[in-house]
Amino acid sequence: MTEETRKPATIEDVAKLAGVSIATVSRAIRNPEKVAESTRKKVTAAIARTGYTANAMAQNLRMKRSQMVMVLAPSIADPNFPTILIGLEKIANERGYGVLIGNTEGEIALEEAHMRFLSTGMADGLVLLTGHVPVAGGPHATPAQLPPTVAVGRPIETEDLAYVGVDDVAASKMATEYLVSLGHRRIVYVTGGPGNIVSEHREKGYRLGLAEYSEPLESWSIDGDSSSESGRAAVERLFIKDTLPTAFFCFNDNTAIGVISALRLRGYRVPEDFSVIGFDDIPFASHITPALTTIRQPRSQIGERAMTFLLDGLETRQKPRQHELLHGDLVVRESCGPAPSSAHQLTRRDTP
Repeated sequence: MTEETRKPATIEDVAKLAGVSIATVSRAIRNPEKVAESTRKKVTAAIARTGYTANAMAQNLRMKRSQMVMVLAPSIADPNFPTILIGLEKIANERGYGVLIGNTEGEIALEEAHMRFLSTGMADGLVLLTGHVPVAGGPHATPAQLPPTVAVGRPIETEDLAYVGVDDVAASKMATEYLVSLGHRRIVYVTGGPGNIVSEHREKGYRLGLAEYSEPLESWSIDGDSSSESGRAAVERLFIKDTLPTAFFCFNDNTAIGVISALRLRGYRVPEDFSVIGFDDIPFASHITPALTTIRQPRSQIGERAMTFLLDGLETRQKPRQHELLHGDLVVRESCGPAPSSAHQLTRRDTP
């Protein structure tokens, strides 16, 4: 039989060559994690020999499936992003999906371009790390106009979208309680900026941590913007006051690193004079001096759970609506210590 007259391979051909049932072949393609490794290898070899892979791709096109998922991120330079992506890709690969990355850099034009690409059917689902429903062609889209979607890391305040992230409130409460346990009574929270819902959740946890104690502990916040520069600026703004905190709880590690830098430039020691705690446990956190005490996000696990929600929804043809908050861990290093005992250390010291 010539190449021109040869009939396209069928799933029956693959099953016969692999010595398994048609249902097993279908399951090996769609849900490989549910098939024994030895069976998967037989099916994979049979697909390669028969050329059925191309036919499977054509079937996906007929069913309007791409077997791809788009991940829309505000910045791939975010130190949290790579490990979340590892978790997302791990589950996607196990279940026969690929991952496309749309990097917006916070620019509307780039977001619109990625959404136009998504509208062509080149991806079956969407993972949002942006914290908002994406822009599509100018006006904001509604969740109903999106493909199956899961938000990650930054919740979107709508009941129509699934969300997976760390429990910011519980983790921040734990961090604050740790500082109080060290004797700190003047603890300032350096925020992630106005309108930042993650920062609001972490501030809520901070306030709950202060409220746990019988003696009144004043909540005290100063605005940052999640950058190290905003941490340095927060210190400068605090030093025009007569009363200083003894500890800083920062929205994220970048902010905490800026706080430590500013304190050291003023001649203060961390943790002897001031304690500083961050959030995220970015790779650099353990390499600064002093090594940063922080909250570690289970980033890879967040990615795995989010992709599982999304692909489960694709397979059942139902939009995922689960919400899952994962536990953050307190990582104790060197930047926190007992509160200063001398009264003069609790008030502003003249600039050296």
